Amino acid sequence: MSYELIEVAYEEQFATIILNNPKRRNALSLKCMQELTTALREVGESPARGVILAANGPAFSAGHDFADMADGDLEFMRKLLRTCTTMMNTLQEIPQPVLARVHAIATAAGCQLVASCDLAVASTEAAFATPGGRGGWFCTTPMVALSRNVGRKRALEMLLTGDPIDAQTAADWGLVNRVVLPEQLEEESLRLLSAATRGSFFSKALGKQAFYAQMEMPQPLAYSYAMEVMAAASQIPDAQEGMRAFLEKRKPQFDERS
Repeated sequence: MSYELIEVAYEEQFATIILNNPKRRNALSLKCMQELTTALREVGESPARGVILAANGPAFSAGHDFADMADGDLEFMRKLLRTCTTMMNTLQEIPQPVLARVHAIATAAGCQLVASCDLAVASTEAAFATPGGRGGWFCTTPMVALSRNVGRKRALEMLLTGDPIDAQTAADWGLVNRVVLPEQLEEESLRLLSAATRGSFFSKALGKQAFYAQMEMPQPLAYSYAMEVMAAASQIPDAQEGMRAFLEKRKPQFDERS
């Protein structure tokens, strides 16, 4: 498909989705979110083993586009936020690991976008904020993803103050995995995603799905659910091949996704 506000490229085993509206600081307009959801679903059905989410321009994403929203009535705002929620959930529903490659500031729903990805690598020039705490519209939906990445007190500090945190603080707090110099950002993103996608694609897809499913369960229920998933997954061909290869002291030959 062709897109107006994003770009999608495939190279070797990975797909890269690039937010490409730098004049609007990659704001998440209704159209942008619809395009991004469609692109994620397209990539989810593709042979790609992993996904990089990146951006062009001076910002990774400035969050929702107020030009879309300033005169929106209640029903429009519900539609917009449902579209945003669907997009965020799609990041976690597709089978591939999704890595955010964050080169610059990510604010509000842009910060939510990073928090919703499975992995994130940030440049030392990146920063993160939920600025609703300084204005008249609290970052309530970004709060959901943010609070599932960082601890309660740190999430509330970001949400209530609206102050940005730098990339190293984001790493220390658990919002991103790595912080590197700008010139190392692409290389480190590829290195981490390569490590996260080695082995069995099918096993990892089941594992990603199970991770998000069990996150909010009470521990006894989470163990019960995880036990059943792991037992069922032991019967897939890749699991059997992995066990045989270990016993036979050879490299496993997993099924390729096609």
